Amino acid sequence: MLKGKVALITGGVRGIGKAISLCFAKAGADIVINYNSEKSLEHANQLVEEIQGLGVKALAVKADVSQLEEAKNLVDTTINTFGKIDILVNNAGITKDMLLLRMTEEEFDQVLAVNLKGIFNCSKIATKAMLKTGGSIINMSSVVGLSGNVGQSNYAASKAGIIGFTKSVAKEFASRKIRVNAIAPGFIQTDMTDALSEQVKEATLKNIPMKRLGQVNEVAQVALFLASDLSSYVTGEVVRVDGGMAM
Repeated sequence: MLKGKVALITGGVRGIGKAISLCFAKAGADIVINYNSEKSLEHANQLVEEIQGLGVKALAVKADVSQLEEAKNLVDTTINTFGKIDILVNNAGITKDMLLLRMTEEEFDQVLAVNLKGIFNCSKIATKAMLKTGGSIINMSSVVGLSGNVGQSNYAASKAGIIGFTKSVAKEFASRKIRVNAIAPGFIQTDMTDALSEQVKEATLKNIPMKRLGQVNEVAQVALFLASDLSSYVTGEVVRVDGGMAM
């Protein structure tokens, strides 16, 4: 489905990002995965080897997407290595959960800088290259951006902002063969959810009509649809992958 395509996935080393990287590689795309800290280098290199074992090319690039120059270097390295960029998955994100009255300005700013400004930075640079060839941008939002959540006003604000950003940019580039869509995952089984107490998990499941957590590959398969020509007439959309949680 993606043979001959080049995909850049930010935050592509763990969790949902890793699943998307592997899913796209299995579909034939060459992959650039982005990571932000030296402690992720070993995992990044292991994932590159795993992707290459699938018969495609892969590269890992360290960059803090909240910094415009580093985001530019990330996209430029992708283009210099593979000659183009067809797919951008803006997946990098952080959480710094705290009730509003206890949340610091730094905790609010850091989450907005990575989760929202990071998408601005990468999209701004990537679309310049995509103007020549067309492309697909997929932004990772969250059901929290639709419904809010106690203790996550910074995270919810960033994810709601992504939805508005996605729709606006989709309108700007629709006539230039660049599609821009968002995915809003619900509770997906990752290292983050594994750390939750059983009590919290049980309370969460009560709010999910399908009565289970989602799997990372279930998000990746939706990303594959949005990246491929199967969604050639889809732009400005927000696809929930949440087991019915935000219905």
